Amino acid sequence: MNWVLVLIGAMIGAPLRYLTDRAVQRRHDTVFPWGTFTVNVLGSLVLGLVTGAVAAGAAPSSMQLLVGTGLCGALTTYSTFSYETLRLSEDGAWFFAGANVVGSITAGLGSAFVGAALAQGLWG
Repeated sequence: MNWVLVLIGAMIGAPLRYLTDRAVQRRHDTVFPWGTFTVNVLGSLVLGLVTGAVAAGAAPSSMQLLVGTGLCGALTTYSTFSYETLRLSEDGAWFFAGANVVGSITAGLGSAFVGAALAQGLWG
């Protein structure tokens, strides 16, 4: 049954990632990968919130599988982040490549902490 929850979450997360990435990137006329940045930060926030809710007993552990592993696992993308950073550096856009690395790690970790803190404040 656990794998079904992961599958259902991923079936929602993957198209959500694609649609969000395209919608965000279309609004920015820059080589910086704002779409991937957005889905990774948003997914980290949701994962922190869900993990905090489960840890506080406010959500069942099945929620971690459905939303945390399934949805967030398909929504976020380390491989695309890596590829886009590599592409930026190969194209000589060193500033954007560095900004992508530093910004993504900082914002991703920060949003995960904010999500967990929000969960703690709501249910802890």
